[in-house]
Amino acid sequence: MSSVDIGALADQLFQAERQCKAIPPLTGQDPSLTIDDAYQIQLANVKRVLDLGHVISGKKIGLTSPGIQKQMGVNEPDYGHLFAAMDNSAGDDVGQINTAALIQPKIEGEIAFVLKADLTGGKVSPKDVINATDYVAAAFEIVDSRIADWKIKLIDTVSDNASSGRYVIGNKRLKLSEVDLPRVAMKLFKGGEPAGEGTGEAVLGDPCISVAWLANRLWSYGVSLKAGEVILSGAFSAAPLARKGDVFTAEFTSFGKVRAEFI
Repeated sequence: MSSVDIGALADQLFQAERQCKAIPPLTGQDPSLTIDDAYQIQLANVKRVLDLGHVISGKKIGLTSPGIQKQMGVNEPDYGHLFAAMDNSAGDDVGQINTAALIQPKIEGEIAFVLKADLTGGKVSPKDVINATDYVAAAFEIVDSRIADWKIKLIDTVSDNASSGRYVIGNKRLKLSEVDLPRVAMKLFKGGEPAGEGTGEAVLGDPCISVAWLANRLWSYGVSLKAGEVILSGAFSAAPLARKGDVFTAEFTSFGKVRAEFI
């Protein structure tokens, strides 16, 4: 029987987000924490947010690039929950981010999947993902850590809802049959200056593989991907810090541009 106080650790993260005040790493407070403990901490706060009347809008996948996995000392991605209140899309491919509501945001360019069918059963393949996807679109994920100075290990970020913060989805919708996701290229700009670049191949070789992994990993915790949900499939490049006044633009081949303004 685990001696970990899931509720107390979840409460620390819950209060940190609402007070915009970072806390020390959970792994420093309790080195015995396991990855299963971390997901239970995450799910405890998901339930708490749902009890407050919020609505799950989807899921996000993190740690999809080999470089980031190596840096974190892990061999698989992680995931978190998205809520409708995190959607900062403002129309015309632009999102406005209230910086004061976040602690230490970073920004990632990626592809969002919107599902038309559930993905369940634990044996989901990339082909199943293709069949279940309504459309894909360019997106920004704004990640934010409730752990001080981003001093996180895998267990810290998983507990912290995979460092989920906000997201922005572009207006242009494409069917998967219209685009070769591994070959999609992205260039990220901060105030017109280059800030990163990458391709869909950086996301586990293919973002469809990433979504299939997510569906199967979630199933082991009794959670499924549902029709209508947004799935943020993983970053194309490293995530730069974002501060009030910053404007980021991501230019994707096939998808056009998406823009985020930090106000």
